[in-house]
Amino acid sequence: MENQLQSFVYFLSDERRVSPNTLESYKRDIKQYLEYLGSQGFISLKDTKKLHISNYMFHLKQLGRAAATQSRTVVSIRAFYQFLVRERMVDQDPSTHVEIPKLEKRLPSVLTILEMDKLLESPQTDTPSGLRDKAMLELLYATGIRVSELISLDVENVNLDMGFVRCAGKASKERIVPLGGIAAEFVGSYMKTMRPRLLKHSKEEQALFISHLGTRITRQGFWKIIKRYAAETEIVKEITPHTLRHSFAVHLLENGADLRSVQEMLGHADISTTQVYMQVNRNKMKEVYDRTHPRAKSKESL
Repeated sequence: MENQLQSFVYFLSDERRVSPNTLESYKRDIKQYLEYLGSQGFISLKDTKKLHISNYMFHLKQLGRAAATQSRTVVSIRAFYQFLVRERMVDQDPSTHVEIPKLEKRLPSVLTILEMDKLLESPQTDTPSGLRDKAMLELLYATGIRVSELISLDVENVNLDMGFVRCAGKASKERIVPLGGIAAEFVGSYMKTMRPRLLKHSKEEQALFISHLGTRITRQGFWKIIKRYAAETEIVKEITPHTLRHSFAVHLLENGADLRSVQEMLGHADISTTQVYMQVNRNKMKEVYDRTHPRAKSKESL
């Protein structure tokens, strides 16, 4: 079974060219599934049935795995069996009718405009790392791009004169996102004055945002940066890199942007993914109405 896993991983990386994070998720999910099958006495995937997959999913539920984890696991197992059938390593796909656990749609955490201003004003721009951090935060909020897209940006991907950023999203799908004037100003200032100082001796480095080591900043490095500024601002809400993306979308919709445009800027393949931000917007409208309209409350509640 281990050989089949290795073949599947090779297929995903070499033919499907999935992202490293996606590849790692598939590999981890299937490895754990195979370990479970081994503990149940299985030595061949040809003997597995729908019941065995259902039993494994029940096992994950008993372990307290989140619905999102269970859902992703079913998707991984389905992809694995589809690959095995296509390669004729098994005769049939027992995962076809296994149900995917329903996910409760959680509304994203969003900062108010005042909270966002507070966060964006946190970095001290008189140091190389401070101006870099300011440029990164401004760019994230101005474009709504993902953190993985931010740290993957090269210098050539940013056109300050035309005011846009070219980034590669999921499945390496490229898109052009507008870049506002304030963000362009700080990114330009960072590129001109502080990026050369951070580069040190790494003159060949093409990454836009550079760490203190003179190399491309990592996802973990950016997490530490935003957590530090979040702590400094003392904003009660949990702030993650994705919070800026959520806030970007909601603030656009609050100010009249149409859903299709926001979908395109975010790089969502399905507009239903973008529609969750409409719910956040509607909830805020209801709160404002209840707080401000003179006849919003019934007589009993007065």
